[in-house]
Amino acid sequence: MAISLSKGQKVDLTKTNPGLSKLLVGLGWDVNKYDGGAAFDLDAAAFLLGENGKTARDADFVFYGNLKHDSGAVEHLGDNLTGEGEGDDEQIKVDLSKVPESIGKIDFTVTIYEAEERRQNFGQVSNAFIRIVNEADQTELIRFDLGEDFSIETAVVVGELYRHNGEWKFNAIGSGFQGGLKALCQNYGVNV
Repeated sequence: MAISLSKGQKVDLTKTNPGLSKLLVGLGWDVNKYDGGAAFDLDAAAFLLGENGKTARDADFVFYGNLKHDSGAVEHLGDNLTGEGEGDDEQIKVDLSKVPESIGKIDFTVTIYEAEERRQNFGQVSNAFIRIVNEADQTELIRFDLGEDFSIETAVVVGELYRHNGEWKFNAIGSGFQGGLKALCQNYGVNV
């Protein structure tokens, strides 16, 4: 049974699941009723970060425009343009055994595509979640439901995998940003 997390909660992944290496990170959301005329397109991404909390290079940013990290450790399974339907809207595969030693954290984010132009924000999004699944047996290990704490934000750092004493843990972050993908990239040191 999955552990359901609260914002700010940290939980061990590999210590309690020996041999765990291949994860599926599922991100999902629903759009509230809104009459802005433009479709909502939310995008999941992963930032592979050093101990300084920054990417070493632009290629450490995995998203719809760079689907696979050159190490093979992180792979985005494709952009969902509508968010329609049940379950995960976008998925990112992570192979912990392939994560380069220089990477201490992998942050997972969701942004709203062209949010400013379309006058959209996370106040219009509901039921957002991240879940970590053991790819080997499809067991859901962790789930974090973001709640409805957002209003004007156009980007959210949902959670992060991080190394601690040779093991991998997960931190439920749920932190909002204004300025969308560009602000996130600047925060993590990616050139935009």
